[in-house]
Amino acid sequence: MTATPPAAPAAAPDATGAAAPQAPDVPPGSSPWQLARRELRRRPAVRVSLAVVLVFVLMAVTAPWLGALGGWSPEEFDKSAVDPYLGGLPLGSFGGISPEHWLGVEPVTGRDLFARVVHGAQVSLLIAFAATAIVVVAGTAAGIAAGYFGGRTDAVLSRLMDLTMSFPSLIFMIAMLSVAKDVNRIVLMTAVIGLFGWPGIARVVRGQTLSLKHREYVDAARVGGSSAWRILTRDILPGVAGPVIAYTTLLVPGMISTEAALSYLGVGVRPPTPSWGQMIAESVAFYETDPMYFIIPSTFLFLAVLAFTLLGDALRDILDPRGGRT
Repeated sequence: MTATPPAAPAAAPDATGAAAPQAPDVPPGSSPWQLARRELRRRPAVRVSLAVVLVFVLMAVTAPWLGALGGWSPEEFDKSAVDPYLGGLPLGSFGGISPEHWLGVEPVTGRDLFARVVHGAQVSLLIAFAATAIVVVAGTAAGIAAGYFGGRTDAVLSRLMDLTMSFPSLIFMIAMLSVAKDVNRIVLMTAVIGLFGWPGIARVVRGQTLSLKHREYVDAARVGGSSAWRILTRDILPGVAGPVIAYTTLLVPGMISTEAALSYLGVGVRPPTPSWGQMIAESVAFYETDPMYFIIPSTFLFLAVLAFTLLGDALRDILDPRGGRT
C-alpha cells in the first residue's frame, strides 16, 4: 500500500475563535524590494503609468534621433506649410498634420511640432530629474544629520528648513530668472528649483531617522565602536531608502510642472530652445484658430505629470504605507 501524505495543518483560530485567513502567496525570504515589485505588477494602473514614464524617458534620451527621423529640426522653418494670407495658419486639417509633419506645424513659422515636442521633453525631464537629484541629496543629508545628531545640529537645520519653506519661492524664482540674463537658463532653473525643494524631504527623513537611531541594531553598532559615518551609511540610510524613493517619484511631476509654469510665464527656457510650457504660452494666441497647437503640448505635459504621479502614489503606498495615510 502507498503511504498517504499527511494532511496540511488547519489554520489556527484567531482570538475570536474563527479560523485565521491563509497568508498570501509570498515566497519565504522575499526582500521588501521583491515584495514591492510583485505588488506593482498586480496593479494595472501602475503598469500603464510605468510604461508611459519609460516612453517619455526614452523620448527625451533619443530626442535628436527622433527629430531626425521626422525629417525636421526644432528650429527649422517650413514656410510652405503655412498660409501667409490667413495669418500664417497651418495648411491642411488638424494643425497641418501630414506625412511630412506628424503632429502638425507651428503657426506663422511652420516649425515641426513633433520635433519641438520631443526636444521639449528632453528639456523638461532634464530639468526635472536634475532638480530632483539636488533636492533628494540635500534633503536626505540634512534630514539624517538633524535626526541622528540632534541638539544644536537639529535646531539649526530645522530652523533653516522652516525659513526656506516660509520663503515665497515662486516670486524669488521669477525675480532671479528675470534678472539673470547672460547665464545658462537650464542650469539656473535647475539650481533655483532645487534650492527651495529640499526641506520637504528633509522633514520626512528627519522623522524616519529619529525612529531608527534608537533601534537595537543601531545601538549595537554604536556600542561596537562604529563611527557615526558608518552608522549613518550602513544602518540609517537603508532604513530611510523606501520613503525617500517614494517621495522622489512624487517630486518629479512637481518639478515638471514648475519648469512648465516658469517657461509659460516667460522666465524659463529661452526661445528657440523648445519647452512644453513655452509652447503652451505661445499657443494661447491661436487656441481658437489652431487648437491643435495648444492641445498637443498640453496633452504631453498632462500625460507626463499624471504618469509620474500615479507611479509615485503606488510606490508611496508600498514602500511607506504609514506615511501615505493620515
